[in-house]
Amino acid sequence: MSDIFFEADKIHSRREREKAKQLRKTDWWKAKISSGVCHYCGRNVGPENLTLDHVIPVGRGGCSTKGNCVPCCKDCNNSKSAKTPAEMILEKLFPEGI
Repeated sequence: MSDIFFEADKIHSRREREKAKQLRKTDWWKAKISSGVCHYCGRNVGPENLTLDHVIPVGRGGCSTKGNCVPCCKDCNNSKSAKTPAEMILEKLFPEGI
């Protein structure tokens, strides 16, 4: 799946990244990261080591809403990259590719 490329809408991306920046300042986000647990791997890495991840990536049309943003560790965020949840599942099921 690494051979698939997407061209993000730059205006949408800029707008959503600004919204994400504001979302990180909210009490809602502070409560989400307070447990220090990564949404994807379940490891407790501490609140200071969690990043905001868009479940549906901004570059793929995702928005910076409470329903699309989760706390995750840097390792999971880096490995997820611009994949959707379905692509992540397929990658686990078929590590050698489809």
